[in-house]
Amino acid sequence: MAPDETGQALVAGRCRRDRGGHRTSLPGEVAHNREVRLRVLVVDDNADVAETLGMLLSHWGHDVKSAADGPTAIETAAAQHPDVVLLDIGLPGMSGYEVAEQIRANPALSDTVLVAMTGYGQAEDRKRSRQAGITLHLVKPVEPPLLQKLLSSLGEARGGGG
Repeated sequence: MAPDETGQALVAGRCRRDRGGHRTSLPGEVAHNREVRLRVLVVDDNADVAETLGMLLSHWGHDVKSAADGPTAIETAAAQHPDVVLLDIGLPGMSGYEVAEQIRANPALSDTVLVAMTGYGQAEDRKRSRQAGITLHLVKPVEPPLLQKLLSSLGEARGGGG
């Protein structure tokens, strides 16, 4: 199974779909699970997006760091060893693909799950994500229940998170 398919499988079976077959939401309320605490690095050059996402993830009980550019993301990942990196692709100076490649080149970060959260949603964008070592490619806007379920599934797979 390809990395993108693996990540999709974590949430696909539990999602509601609209008439066009697109994921719209998860059934029912997703309960806050304070036992699943992950170290999450949010990488986005849009300060409002990074701050809002960071507040949401913190509310869910995760330990959140953020970076606004590629070099800072790589440095933070090396120092913090995140469980998950939520990575925008359209970063200034150094693309998210390049960031992913650098993170994948660090053996200490081999277990880090890389999730693209980007406006780039074409087939070629997804292919480039896979080639760069990105586990899952999500297209913005990403619905909070979907993201919460993904992180809960990752936390469960890691034995309850960090």
